[in-house]
Amino acid sequence: MAEQRLQKVLAAAGVDSRRKCEELILDGVVRVNRKLVDKLPAFVDPEKDIITVNGKKIRAAQKVYFLLNKPKGVLCTNRDPRGRKKAIDLIHTNERIFCVGRLDADTTGLIILTNDSELSNRLTHPRYGIAKTYVVRIKVEIKPEQIEKLKKGIWLAEGKTSRAAVKILKRRHTESLIEVTIRQGLNRQVRRMLAKIGLPVKSLARTKIGRLAIRGLGVGKSRPLTKTEVAYLKKAAAD
Repeated sequence: MAEQRLQKVLAAAGVDSRRKCEELILDGVVRVNRKLVDKLPAFVDPEKDIITVNGKKIRAAQKVYFLLNKPKGVLCTNRDPRGRKKAIDLIHTNERIFCVGRLDADTTGLIILTNDSELSNRLTHPRYGIAKTYVVRIKVEIKPEQIEKLKKGIWLAEGKTSRAAVKILKRRHTESLIEVTIRQGLNRQVRRMLAKIGLPVKSLARTKIGRLAIRGLGVGKSRPLTKTEVAYLKKAAAD
């Protein structure tokens, strides 16, 4: 396993927040393999090194993986000064977890939560391009030329987006329902792509992450990923 920052390992083990763990290190109460560590940066291998805080060995964090159907208004962050509801608040676990990527507050649907930072980094890296599927309700009737633009890619501030797969689920004069699949993870990408071509979004929900689907998972509900699903994600994000 690759070495990690000591404060990150302490936080993952439930010692305290990462910032407080930095203070503990600088206060001289942390030892690694019996040697005092009181300077930063410091790196450790949590699977091999013996780490103690005030003489007590920390508990190694168990890797956990959850799938959540995020409700509207819930934030994909571990800290919010305004005290709003966070995705991590909806998961029952003793481990310190975080969201893999983000859905904005107004977007609902699938998000993975874990404490496996290595897998999270890979799943969010553009190199691996795991497909993410969204169902979008648009306030107007979508036109064929707009569909073609989405399929070919849209110019955003970061450059041109990759080709998207687009499927019409319903189309009326006053409203359209479409399914959009992308392999990038730009900030608010689907909303920005649609806005760029004059399509106002009424609602946006992520329904799939690769082969993981929302089917059977109610809004605000979560479940642990199966071993097969975790193995699939690791394989999808492998070198």
